[in-house]
Formats: sequence, structure tokens, C-alpha cells
Amino acid sequence: MLVRLTPRQRFDILVSQFEPAVRAAFMEAIDDITSNIVLRRIVERLERGDINGAIAAMHLDPTAFRPLDEAIRAAFNGGGVATVEGMPTLRDPSGHRIVVRWDPRNLAAEQWLQAHSTQLVTGIVQDQQTAIRTALETGLSRGDNPTKTAVAVVGRVSTVTGRREGGIIGLAGPQASFVATAREELLSGDPAQMRNYLERKRRDKRFDKTVAKATADGKTVPAAMVDRITGRYADSLLKLRADTIGLHETFAALGASKDIAFRQQMEKGNLRADVVTKGWKHTPQEHPRMQHVAMQGQVVPFDQSFTAPDGTSIPYPHAPGVPTRHTLGCKCFAEYKIDFVAQLVR
Repeated sequence: MLVRLTPRQRFDILVSQFEPAVRAAFMEAIDDITSNIVLRRIVERLERGDINGAIAAMHLDPTAFRPLDEAIRAAFNGGGVATVEGMPTLRDPSGHRIVVRWDPRNLAAEQWLQAHSTQLVTGIVQDQQTAIRTALETGLSRGDNPTKTAVAVVGRVSTVTGRREGGIIGLAGPQASFVATAREELLSGDPAQMRNYLERKRRDKRFDKTVAKATADGKTVPAAMVDRITGRYADSLLKLRADTIGLHETFAALGASKDIAFRQQMEKGNLRADVVTKGWKHTPQEHPRMQHVAMQGQVVPFDQSFTAPDGTSIPYPHAPGVPTRHTLGCKCFAEYKIDFVAQLVR
């Protein structure tokens, strides 16, 4: 016997299908950037005090993120197709079935993809440039030589994987700052600061004994060991960034495509906005947003927004323009329902 999937189950299937691809695409873009770096060129520019030239030599080109663009487009189109396929059969007043299709070339669909992609990639590149500039300036002002300064940013080539590891390329600005602060803590020789490093959730715990011993002996951690420790810490933060982007961008694409898919049917006259409602569905998490828990079950007309307890208007989860306090890490979705009786009568 066939089992009819619930809206949540169908949504979870879409997330499991597209989220890994988006996450992998981000990592592919970062790997493309780091694998094309020629360390010597960066060092030469730093030796001349040319930080702008050093950053330019890293080729932080928006086109490197084309795999991420394509993965988001696939999630967006997949969500649109799934939405129309999941719509109950629509019929006209004569009882004839209405054919519904997802149109990826629809103006609203193209505009969302273009605007979202531009904003995302531009933001990533600009954030990278700022974080890298800060790291280079800090390293040189600390007295590190150009090679050491450059390696701290771009990472070292692993003899095992052949890829660069341990740099800050790909990290968000605050994450790059975490790496810099962790380095300062380990080199400080201050027991309080070194213990603070041991509280960092994304650290590589395999080095904890080394740090704990140095703390107990009242010594600093050797500089070479600090490079290894902070390198692994940076790699862990990069994985976290990829996970965050994979989740956030997948939910944003699926949420937008569902809303636009319904609007397409309304534009074609297949469906009326006043017979469609949407309900907020909260997904249980280990650390839930209590505001979103409170919104569970909230139902509004199609053309109205949900209202969060803090007064924020949210057209649908992960909608453009919604503050990050309501989107980052959010796993909520909207369930759309059609009043078929009203649709036929009207």
C-alpha cells in the first residue's frame, strides 16, 4: 500500500537531496581558489609591502563560486518542480483538470536567482578580502616574515591530500578573528588565556594534552605547534561555514521556489490568492529559536506575512530581507493549503 508523505517528509527529502550538493559546491569553490594560489607571488608582494597586490594574487574571483551558483539554482528549480507536483489536482468550473507546471524562466524566478546569487557571492568575496587584509596586516605588524604571514592566510599544502589546509580562506570575518585570537591565546603564556582556548568548541581536541601541559608548566606552546593547532582549528571552522551555507542556502532556495511556484499559477489564472493560506511549521532542534516555536501553527492568507513575537514580518521562512536572527540556522518551512471549495465557487 502506498503511503502518502506528509508536507514535512516531502520537505525533508528535498533538503537531504540538495543540501549536501550546496555544501560541497562551496568547498569546491574554496578548493579552486586555494589550489590556484602561487605562494611565491604573494610573498614577493608582501616583501614590497604591497598588501593589495598580495590579495589580488589570491584570485578571489566571483566566478570561482560558479559551482555554488549552480547548486543553488538546482535546489531552487528542484523545489519549484516538487511544489507543483505536490499540488492537489486543480480543476476549472467545468471540472476539467488544470495543467500546472514550474517555469524556471519566469521573471520572478530569474530575478530571485540573479539577486540572491549576486548578493551572496559579492558578500562572500568582500568578507574574504576584509578578513585577509586584516590577517596580513596583523601578521606583518607582529613581526612575522612575509612567508609566515602568507602561509597563515592561505594554508600549507598537505603531503597527504595535496590540498592547502589550515588557512583562513573561506572563513567568515568573525571566524578568521577566532583563529587569530586562538593563536594569541596559545602564544600568550597566560594560563587564563590558554585555558580559554580549551573552551573553544571547534578546536581539535587531539591537541588538548599539549596545551594543558604547557599551561600547567607555565610555558607557551611552541610556535610550530601553534601553527598546527590553529590550522586544524581553521579547518574545523571552514567545515562549519560550509555546513552553515549548505543549510541556509538550501532552505532559502526551497522557500523562495515554493512561494514563486504558487504565484506562477496565480499569474496564469489557475489559482486565486484569496483561497490559499500558509502555515508556519517549526522543526524541532537541539537549540530552537523560542520565537519560532511560538509561531508553530500560525496561519495567514497567502499575500500576508507571518508575525514573529518580536514584531518582525516574515513572508515565509528564509525570505529575502528577513533579519539573520530569524534565518541563520533556521529549519522552519511554510505549508501552503488551497481551499478548493472557495476556488471553484469564486
